[in-house]
Amino acid sequence: YSAKEKQAQNRRAKLLAVNKEAAKYFYYQLRSRQGAIGYEYLKKRQLSDETMQRFGLGYSNRYSDDLIRYLKTKGYPEDVIRDAGLCNVDEKHGMYDKFWNRVMFPIQDINHRVIGFGGRVMGDGKPKYLNSPETEIFDKSRNLYGLNFARTSRKGNIILCEGYMDVIAMHQAGFSQAVASLGTAFTSGQAVLLKRYANEVLLSYDSDEAGVRAALRAIGILKEAGMTGRIHQKPGGPGFPGKAGPGGKQFLFRTAPEGKGVRSWRSGRQNQLLPGHREKTVRVFGRGRAGKLSGGGGPKIPYRV
Repeated sequence: YSAKEKQAQNRRAKLLAVNKEAAKYFYYQLRSRQGAIGYEYLKKRQLSDETMQRFGLGYSNRYSDDLIRYLKTKGYPEDVIRDAGLCNVDEKHGMYDKFWNRVMFPIQDINHRVIGFGGRVMGDGKPKYLNSPETEIFDKSRNLYGLNFARTSRKGNIILCEGYMDVIAMHQAGFSQAVASLGTAFTSGQAVLLKRYANEVLLSYDSDEAGVRAALRAIGILKEAGMTGRIHQKPGGPGFPGKAGPGGKQFLFRTAPEGKGVRSWRSGRQNQLLPGHREKTVRVFGRGRAGKLSGGGGPKIPYRV
């Protein structure tokens, strides 16, 4: 390595390390008294303690400089905290935490290293979901939430969901091949990444107009990458994956037709096939028992650096 390459490598290592420390801090906050609001929210969403641990879920405190003060006690300088996307800086408020009063979803790369975060606000604050900005280690268009687990699922396909909670619910129900894009539309870079692990992608998007448009767009991107995409409309809405039976669950997926007819496919037509569609029943979960996580619980703090 040249001196410049070594410097860049050391910089990346520092950013990964500070993200790992932040993830550990959020993790313990969720399990403390002040994190009760976040813990209760996740319990209402029917997530088990084992699932929360597996995904390293956490909570960012109500105070706007809580994380910064903690990271400084660990020896991290302000520029590293800032460049990792963990804080905002402006003339009026100075340096303050980017995430506060949110349930935290650590985003990990395929090697289980924390590269960014997503946060869901508790209460009526805006925005509802907030994601880390792009950094030297976090490129939203080339990573997928949950792929660190899904890439070893060996299910023969990947389930592409819309959000973090959809992915986590799928995994808890035994669908360990579920992933989601990171607050952005599905990209060609993400399709290329998925192609390393499967040739078929099952799209589990909401059946509203926006969800249908996103699914159809994703199918076009998958086709360009040489993959097959199938649309699945959730028959039970959010939480449906948790109803999978002990022997696995069979879903009906529909392939988009070639040509013009695809754009006339809209929500509310789950039981209709338009000309050019083909039915296919796909077993997306065939082994193990629903509700039991594959791969074990892992270490108490499931992060690598």
